[in-house]
Amino acid sequence: MSSAITLYFRLLILVMILILSGCSTTPEQQSQEEVTESVDVSDPRDPFEIINRPFWTFTWDYVDKYIAKPASDVYTTYTPPFLRTGLYNMALNLNEPASIINNVLQLKFVDAAKSTGRFVLNSTIGLFGFYDPASDFDWSGEQEEFGEVLGSYGVGDGPYLVVPGLGPSSVREEVGDYVDRLYWPLAVIDFWPNIVRLGILALEKRSAVRDQEQLIVESEDPYEFIKNAYFQNMNFKLYDGNPPIIINEAEEAEIDAFLDEFDDID
Repeated sequence: MSSAITLYFRLLILVMILILSGCSTTPEQQSQEEVTESVDVSDPRDPFEIINRPFWTFTWDYVDKYIAKPASDVYTTYTPPFLRTGLYNMALNLNEPASIINNVLQLKFVDAAKSTGRFVLNSTIGLFGFYDPASDFDWSGEQEEFGEVLGSYGVGDGPYLVVPGLGPSSVREEVGDYVDRLYWPLAVIDFWPNIVRLGILALEKRSAVRDQEQLIVESEDPYEFIKNAYFQNMNFKLYDGNPPIIINEAEEAEIDAFLDEFDDID
């Protein structure tokens, strides 16, 4: 039930974006010069920016300011550390079966074995994941999502999306999240237990960015800052923390030409 509600909500957002972006501008409303300028300055990763920006303002200036941040502060301040850690471990433990399958789909059999060991050990000796004895065996807690599976097979991020109240996302991540919810045991968890699980993950996620909050506030364009950080994080996760170094050949050529001029002077 919870998966269906979430799916309908996100599909509604996608439909709204497609409709509003189609209605926002027409050839009759813009001159050819304006169209050309728009193409030149727009980010190809963000074709729905005209819709995403208001959604971001709503999410950051209202939902985060008045709901997410205060709730996270209260939760992290007044929840006993052992209980907070245990609940977070339990929430993450429910994602392990999906991580096992996603590792196998990427042919990461060693990581799949570690995820299997984590789930079995933490679900039994660890009391349904409340404790994390698997970490004593150096079994990594890194989890793989289906969106990363798609990325490993060459599927791009797709258009950047800001889901109102939830934050940055992309078409590939939305598809991946939907598939991950089809795996056991997430597919059979009742509505309210799943809401609690998602709430714990959201509160911890908000707490994790507390130290970076000032960077967002002080940035010239918080929207662009978050968007770039999002794509960098997705790329970081896709390559397991070792993204390839991309060399801008045009910039390299300019630097070489600049250095050649100094050589000529000498």
